[in-house]
Amino acid sequence: MFRSKSGGAGSPKAAGNGALAFVFITIFIDMLGVGILIPVTAYIVRQYSTDAFTVGLLTVSYSFFQFFASPLLGQISDRYGRRPVLLLSLFGTAIGYFVFGVGGALWVLFAARIIDGITGGNISIAQAYIADVTPPQERSKAFGLIGAAFSLGFIIGPALGGVLSNISLAAPAFFAGFLALFNVVLGYFMLPESLPPEKRTTAPLNIANVNPITGILDVMRKPVLPILLLAVFAYNFAFAGLQSNFSLYTLERFQWSPNQNALLFSVIGLVGIVMQGFLVRRLIPIFGDRRLATVGLGLMALSFFGVAFIPEGWMLFLVCIVMAVGSGLSTPTLTGMISNSVSPREQGSILGVTQSVNSLTRIFGPLWAGFAFDALGMPSPYWSGALFILLALGLVMAYRNATRSPDPKPASA
Repeated sequence: MFRSKSGGAGSPKAAGNGALAFVFITIFIDMLGVGILIPVTAYIVRQYSTDAFTVGLLTVSYSFFQFFASPLLGQISDRYGRRPVLLLSLFGTAIGYFVFGVGGALWVLFAARIIDGITGGNISIAQAYIADVTPPQERSKAFGLIGAAFSLGFIIGPALGGVLSNISLAAPAFFAGFLALFNVVLGYFMLPESLPPEKRTTAPLNIANVNPITGILDVMRKPVLPILLLAVFAYNFAFAGLQSNFSLYTLERFQWSPNQNALLFSVIGLVGIVMQGFLVRRLIPIFGDRRLATVGLGLMALSFFGVAFIPEGWMLFLVCIVMAVGSGLSTPTLTGMISNSVSPREQGSILGVTQSVNSLTRIFGPLWAGFAFDALGMPSPYWSGALFILLALGLVMAYRNATRSPDPKPASA
C-alpha cells in the first residue's frame, strides 16, 4: 500500500512542477466540495435544530476527531510517504460527503463529519508534500498556491452549491462526494511520491508520537515556534467562528438566500485567487513573510469589525473583499514561517501539529461563536473575533522582534 506507483518519483526533481500542479488540482477539488456545502449547511441543520450552537457543534465534531488524527497521519507520512496518506484522507472525505448527503437525522450529519475528521489530513499532508519539493525560500510562495486553490474552490463551489440546492439540499453533498472520489482515482494514477526513503523517519511510532497534546507540548518547548503557533491559534479561532455561522448570520440579520451567500463567497474566492495565486508570490520577495503577515492580520481585524457593525447587507461585499486580501497575505506567510523553522525530516510532524492547532480552533471557535450568537447577539462573534486577530497581530510582531533575522531571500533565477 505504501509503495509509490512511480518508480522514480521519490525525489524532488521527479516530484517537481507537475506534481505541484497536481497538488493544486487536488486541493482545488477538495475545497470545491467544501465550498459547495457552505451555502446550504445552515439550511440542512435547520431541518433538525434552529439554534446556532448546533451548527457550531457540527463543525466541532469534524475538528475534534481531526485534532487527534492529524498528528498520526503526519507521523505516518514521515515514515511511509505522503502519497498513500493523502489518498486515504481523500477517500475518507468522499465517504463523509456521501453519508452527509444521505442524512435523514441529525446524528447522521454528525457521523458524516466525524468520518471526514478521522481521515482529514488533506491539507497538512499537501503542505508537507510542497515542503518536500521546494526550497525554504520558496515555500511561502508555494503555500500561496494552496491558498489560490482554496480561493478557486470558493469561487466555483458556493455558486455551484447554490445551483444544486435548487434540486435538493442534499444534491451538493452527493456532488462533492463524487468529486472527492474522482480525486482519489486521479491521485492513484498520477501523484508521485515526494519523500524518498532516505529522508523518511525510521523511529517506531509510539503513543507519545501520536498524542496531539504531546506533539503540541514538544513544539512549545522549541525556541520561537510557540509564538507562531499561538498566533495561528488566535487567527484561526476567529476565522473558524465566522465560517461556522456566517450563513446563519446573513439569514437572520439580512434575510439572505443560499444564492446570495454563494455570490458573496464567490467574490471572496476571486479576490483570494488574485492574492494568493499572483500577488503574494510577487510581494514575498520584496517585503518578506513577516511584514506581509502583519499587514494581512491588520486588514483581517478591520474586516471583522466591519462584519459586526455594517448596517446593510450589500456592504458585506466590500468588507469581505478586505477580509480576503488580509487572509491572502497572512495565511501562506504564517505557514511558511512555521515550515522554515524546522528540518526536512520534521515537515510532516510540524505541519501535522499545526493542523492539530487549527483543529482546536475549529473546536473552540465555533463553540464560542455559537454561544455568543445566541447569548450576546448576532454581531458578537465577529467583533470578538477581531480582538483575537489583534492578539495574533501582536504575537507576529513579537516574533519579528524575537528573531530579528531577515526573511529568507528568494532563490536567484
